[in-house]
Amino acid sequence: GLAPLGDNLFQETTASGPANVGVPGDPGFATIQQGYLEASNVDPVKEITELISAQRAYEMNSKVIQAADDMASVVSKNIR
Repeated sequence: GLAPLGDNLFQETTASGPANVGVPGDPGFATIQQGYLEASNVDPVKEITELISAQRAYEMNSKVIQAADDMASVVSKNIR
């Protein structure tokens, strides 16, 4: 990858290699078309479904941690 220099500046590294410089339309480079819109490649229904699933998993993990804290509290009270 690129090495950060600070102030939003980056420097090429051996891992990134030199920059590829070219002209739009040359072989290996895309063309720029004025007045066109880029379509999104994200499926919003799938993303919301995955977000809800991740949120539920987070809530369950939070409840497990809370239950463990409660059990530790009960144990520490009974030891005293």
